[in-house]
Amino acid sequence: MKKIIIIGPAYPYRGGNSLFVSHVYDILKSKFDVNIYNYKLLYPSILFPGKTQFDESGKTIKQAPNKRLVNSINPFNWFKVASLINDENADLVVFDWWHPFFSFCHFTISKLIKSKYKNKILFITENVISHEANVIDKSLTKIGLSNASAFLSLSEKVEKDLEFVAGDRKVYRSELPVYDCYNFDEQKKITSTKKDFGFDENSKLLLFFGYVRKYKGLDLLIDALAELVKKDSTYKLLAAGEFYDDEKYYRDKVESLKLGNSVKLLNKFIPNEEVAKYFQPSDLVVLPYRSATQSGILNLAYGFYKPVLVTNVGGLAEFVDDGKTGYVINPDSQKDLIDGIINFFAQREKINFEENIKNRVSRNAFNNLPELFDKIITDTEI
Repeated sequence: MKKIIIIGPAYPYRGGNSLFVSHVYDILKSKFDVNIYNYKLLYPSILFPGKTQFDESGKTIKQAPNKRLVNSINPFNWFKVASLINDENADLVVFDWWHPFFSFCHFTISKLIKSKYKNKILFITENVISHEANVIDKSLTKIGLSNASAFLSLSEKVEKDLEFVAGDRKVYRSELPVYDCYNFDEQKKITSTKKDFGFDENSKLLLFFGYVRKYKGLDLLIDALAELVKKDSTYKLLAAGEFYDDEKYYRDKVESLKLGNSVKLLNKFIPNEEVAKYFQPSDLVVLPYRSATQSGILNLAYGFYKPVLVTNVGGLAEFVDDGKTGYVINPDSQKDLIDGIINFFAQREKINFEENIKNRVSRNAFNNLPELFDKIITDTEI
């Protein structure tokens, strides 16, 4: 059995990157011997905007086995990790890349193993350029990715972003997995309702899910809702996720627009066992992003067979069959956001969104990851 080493976050860390790495492990483990080199220090606490980096959920999902070895800020540790990797005799070494903060860590480890592994260093690029990128970030990204033999992008947008650094190195393509892991058996027995959040059952409930940052456009959605409720008071918004922006800004906006009865803001990281209760009663998951590469929230919505409304930024539109699994609108347009929401509710009795999403999920390229990795390893032997 061929051996793969993955350098990336996994449980007990929380969040989309950890979830992604665990999905990669799960889909590859039957065909490959997969070892995860997890972080023993991911971010220094002073640089982390949330309350904790660790998954404190009562229900653990996707707990991939891993060794907590990598310290992201300790150069002495990088030499030790590289030595361990060199002793492994792996067929492929995979780095999970999503932020230039890890530039020097990934550069040093990959540089120290390059002479042994030559064509066998793959960087999975969840993002290439971060959402708040500047000139320094781009320079750090070039450094961090410089020792890659090849890349695996998860969207056409990321593949294009790689052009400035990839050169003649091979870029493979896949997709994020569909995150149906929150819809586990215990949750299927629980039925949450709109009344649980203080709304009538006939409400048209919009869901904004995940951590709140400016690029995600929650403020745009609140402004749009103010116009929607003038036409139809049954429109409601549930926003659930930890605020990495100033929470007061959003609460003041809700208050100034007199939306107190129409908006529920929950500033908390949603533990695994509670995720389903937010998606189950929601009619439409809205991603009004100003920028993006791809989004785990979209794939999480698909895991509950919930339709989405997304802006045409980054790679979001690639994963939406417009008019079938959801709708794609222009970014930074209040009119398009309003029209898109109204259009969904006008069409939802005519279009079988759930069946369309099931068909879309069945075609997810992530399902073919074992075959793709087999090809990548074969290519390294040529």
